[in-house]
Amino acid sequence: MLLAIDQGTTGTTCLVVDAELVPRGRGYREVPQYFPRPGWVEHDPDELWDSVLEAATVALADAGIQSTDLSAVGLANQRETTVVWDRRSGRPVHRAIVWQDRRTAERCRELPRDLIRDRTGLVPDPYFSATKLEWILSERDAAGLAFGTVDAWLLWKLTSGEIHATDVSNASRTLLFNLETLDWDRELLELFGVPESVLPRVVPSSGIVGEADLLGTRVPIAGIAGDQQAALFGQACFLPGQAKATYGTGSFVLVNAGTESAVAPEGLVRTVAWRLDDSPAVYALEGSVFVTGAALQWLREGLGILGAPAESEALARSVESNDGIYFVPALTGLGSPHWEPEARGLIAGLSRGTSRAHIVRAALEAIAYQTRDVLDAMAFELDVLRADGGGTQNAFLMQFQADIARVPVEVPSERETTALGAAALAGLATGAWSSLDDLAAAWRRDARYEPELDPSEAERLLGEWRLAVRRALLQD
Repeated sequence: MLLAIDQGTTGTTCLVVDAELVPRGRGYREVPQYFPRPGWVEHDPDELWDSVLEAATVALADAGIQSTDLSAVGLANQRETTVVWDRRSGRPVHRAIVWQDRRTAERCRELPRDLIRDRTGLVPDPYFSATKLEWILSERDAAGLAFGTVDAWLLWKLTSGEIHATDVSNASRTLLFNLETLDWDRELLELFGVPESVLPRVVPSSGIVGEADLLGTRVPIAGIAGDQQAALFGQACFLPGQAKATYGTGSFVLVNAGTESAVAPEGLVRTVAWRLDDSPAVYALEGSVFVTGAALQWLREGLGILGAPAESEALARSVESNDGIYFVPALTGLGSPHWEPEARGLIAGLSRGTSRAHIVRAALEAIAYQTRDVLDAMAFELDVLRADGGGTQNAFLMQFQADIARVPVEVPSERETTALGAAALAGLATGAWSSLDDLAAAWRRDARYEPELDPSEAERLLGEWRLAVRRALLQD
């Protein structure tokens, strides 16, 4: 049995997974977010850690096993979120600054875009970790401090402070990691004023890193990956050109780009997907859409026009069309392929006939439009798009995604592909599976959505959507 930990933005999921890659137990704990100022988003690192312990306890009980029955632990995490703590006391020196946080937007405009893109495959954006770390360190002496993304923080806690490390996939999200050398880049460290002493050691995504002291038992930690890379792995996208889209708070589209590092097409980033022990690193092209499921959350909590998210499908189907309504959910700026942190959201096409159903439908359609924009930037000829995350429960969204992307969409039988990816990485390192072929054979499909909308109608809708996006980008 393997324990998979998926520490996400809104909560922590733990799965107990067997040798057939089938979940036998589940646990979940919600994680609060803090918004001290507009555009600022934070977590309490200790609350993240507590949620892991609580979710793991529930998952083990649900599986009917003890921690002594576990063969390994795999860890996936929300990426870019930045934690800094005191090495001696183990106490955080500041709340974790979440990937959604935009406080460093002005600083990002000052940064050398070409240098950063060439070295890291990324773009200067508040999304990534370096400017968050720079902000935390700006009024502190860095001596005795440790930095990490959430994986490094949890690894430190799991090993009682014995191990300060991060895997290559998470390191590649910091703006400090060189994709060619697969190590921290000294020139970038100087640019951001980050001393090497605060950095974690970089390790493979699959391989035994150390032992967790988990609920009274020592268990090998054998798999680590950022959540989106873990989902790509969990979706068995092991060959170049295979792609997945995750529909959650935001949406993230990744395509396996093979083992050769190269400059990403405009509007996308290149990242390390994973590295299996001593094998060459596998890279991915990625498009990050910041607000998708979060738009439905805003319609529910901010405007009060939506109850539970599950209601969105019935509301969308209750109207024959979007009636010309387009919702550009730039609530925290726009990510790929625009990378405009100052963009603001808009709803276009309103009339006296507009109902809440039209607005909810427009929010769902926006998820599919944004994913299509990313796929177009990738310029890969896809045979299929594998989908995961909470949004896959919405059949209207999945069908509309197939219609707009003009490619079949497949949903796996197990939606928690991020956690499965973490389990698979750990199981490869500890002998639960001997090859990627074994893991590919374990992938199971639940549903497949074929494009049904007339292609000319799809292009008309897409053109009107892109006109709305241009309006959002042109706002002062």
